[in-house]
Order: sequence, then structure tokens, then C-alpha cells
Amino acid sequence: MLTVRALKRLHLCVSFELQGGECVALQGPSGVGKTLLLRSIADLDPNEGAVMLHGRLRETMPAPVWRKQVTYVAAEPGWWSDTVQEHFTAWEDALPLVERLRLPHDCASWPIQRLSTGEKQRLALVRALVLQSRVLLLDEPTSALDAASAGAVEALIAERVVAGTSVIWSTHDDAQARRVGSRVFLMNTGGRIEEKLM
Repeated sequence: MLTVRALKRLHLCVSFELQGGECVALQGPSGVGKTLLLRSIADLDPNEGAVMLHGRLRETMPAPVWRKQVTYVAAEPGWWSDTVQEHFTAWEDALPLVERLRLPHDCASWPIQRLSTGEKQRLALVRALVLQSRVLLLDEPTSALDAASAGAVEALIAERVVAGTSVIWSTHDDAQARRVGSRVFLMNTGGRIEEKLM
């Protein structure tokens, strides 16, 4: 279980609990702070408050360890090497996920400059999934994808949720929020969230 108590970052002040094997959709207007919230939970930006995973406070473990357990996937992921494969420690482990997300197996050798925005989104998701994280923080993971590719992402994440992974999924798509989330959190301009009736 992920517990967030009085998490504060700039205008945000948020508290909630996320059960194991639960996917919550996060919605709200652009610029309201959804990305700030996800990055703060992952401890990528300075913030105040208590964040716990199965009762263990975030600050009791090294940041890299926390981020392997509670993994943020950016809407516009970063890339630091020249080719796709260089971003994976074990491409063989990633390959089944790559193919599930409708990418060719030989994309390992592709230069990063060749990738479309949607290909980058899917490969960044694969990077996160191979970590076997307990919590996934997904920041509009299908915003650049066609319907078939978005469906592949939704199906794969649904399998992880059934297996016990907890997910917060930021999306502007109301229909997607209802499909993927057992609950929907709506963030308002005051930086707070309330549960939205489905």
C-alpha cells in the first residue's frame, strides 16, 4: 500500500492511500499539478509530508532504491545514450514487453533520434516495467499513441495491476480514466484532490 499524507509541493497539498493491486486514474486541467504530484511521490522534486510504502517511510531508504519501488514514467521521457538498447541493462528481459507494445524486436539498434514520440513513450514504459516496481506513476503514458497501441498499454498495465502492482495513471481522457481506474481522483486548481464519482 502507498500512503501519502499532507504531501506539499508549491501549491499542492495532497493526502490519499493507494492499495496494492489498485489503479487510480488522476485527472484535472492542464497545469493544475498532476505531474508535480507524481514527481513528488517519486521523490524527484523537493517536497514535504509523509510518503510510505507498506508502512515504511520514503526517507528510510536511499532515493535510487525508492525509485525502483515507486517508479515515475514521464510523459516526455529522457534519453541519455545514442541507441535504444543502451537504455536497458538486459534487452532480452525487455524484448517480450517491447513486442507486446507493438514495437519491432530489432528496434534495439535504432538511434534515439529515429524514434517517434509514441515510440519513446512505449519504450520508456518498458524501461519502467522491467524493474518490477511495486508502484507505477504513469504521466499520460498514451497521449501520443494511436488507439491500438494505447489499448496494448492498457492491457499490459491491467495485467500488472492484477498481479499486485499499484498504479496512478494521469490522463485527460475520461473514457480511459473509467477503463483503467477503479477510482478517479480529480485535482483542482487549488492543488488538492477529491474522488470523482464514476
